[in-house]
Amino acid sequence: MTSTAPTLLYIDDDEALGHLVARGLKRQGFRVEHVLSGEAGLARLRQGGIDVVGLDQYMPGLDGLETLEQIQTIPDPPPVVFVTASQDSSIAVTALKAGAADYLVKDTNGDFIPLLHVAAESALRQAAIRKARDEAEAEVRASRDRYAALAAEREMLLREVNHRVGNSLQIIASLLHLQASSSKQEEVKAALTNAMGRVAAVAQVHRRLYTSHDLKSVMLNQYLEALLEDLRRSAEGNRMSRLTLKAEAVEIDPDRAVAIGIIVNELVMNAVKYAYPNGAGPIHVELKAEGDELELAIADGGVGLNVKVNPDSTGMGQRIVNAMASKLNACVERDPSHAGTRIVLRFRRVDAPATTQAAVD
Repeated sequence: MTSTAPTLLYIDDDEALGHLVARGLKRQGFRVEHVLSGEAGLARLRQGGIDVVGLDQYMPGLDGLETLEQIQTIPDPPPVVFVTASQDSSIAVTALKAGAADYLVKDTNGDFIPLLHVAAESALRQAAIRKARDEAEAEVRASRDRYAALAAEREMLLREVNHRVGNSLQIIASLLHLQASSSKQEEVKAALTNAMGRVAAVAQVHRRLYTSHDLKSVMLNQYLEALLEDLRRSAEGNRMSRLTLKAEAVEIDPDRAVAIGIIVNELVMNAVKYAYPNGAGPIHVELKAEGDELELAIADGGVGLNVKVNPDSTGMGQRIVNAMASKLNACVERDPSHAGTRIVLRFRRVDAPATTQAAVD
């Protein structure tokens, strides 16, 4: 019930009975208005301010069922208690199906008034429950819509951030490439080229995220293909003309993709520098998946372990690979059966403990 006295509109062409209803319900805390026809009742309802309706069945003009039907067309109509002198239960079923909140049989002496009081209070409680439920559902829908809007805005901002970061990193990689191209010292040129590859590996992840439908994962096979294409374009002469990739479709989170990309960059550059002293040769990158386990291999057909360690090597590549492998909890091994050099990393799509071993010259 409402906080103030609720208003009941009693629609009945029996004026004397209307007075009895008004007197009886006022003693129970109701304000009562009485009209003598369905048309008058509809006009009053459209003015608002009515909490519950008592509606007689038999009236001249619009009868109770016809009036009930039109009440349901009023926006947010009050609950209706259908009142009739008939004992026919089919009328009750019809009224309830038409939208009545309750039904009762009246008499001409007003003995039904206590029942009308109970039915009206029950109808008001049910109406309050429905209203609270509808408001809660509306709030849930509004909250869901707000969340969806915020999520869409967040995704748009993340894409923009990835786009800007990717562009910035690409600019840095391009500047390193220009600097390397203009350098006369081979040691400086090699260091700048290596740095460029490392920056490009990170930039490529951000470019993937900018164009991806899912900002939480990267297709590793597509990422590696783009990364190797960057390496081919940046290589001098034909040193990476035979660089190939064979990779299964694998989704992985961006942080792990960065670590994998940096490892691939270091091992490919390692093969370019040391595997073929007399020119270029094949370098193969392979990615396989078995359930949640991934295997990444970088192989060449070069001189392998027979070559002496370059005295000018700083070991930076080895330290970077070991650091990234540790980030992946990856097991890093050298394949002893391979004629050249084949480095194999085994790790999980998600973080899991493993043993890390150094395996890079």
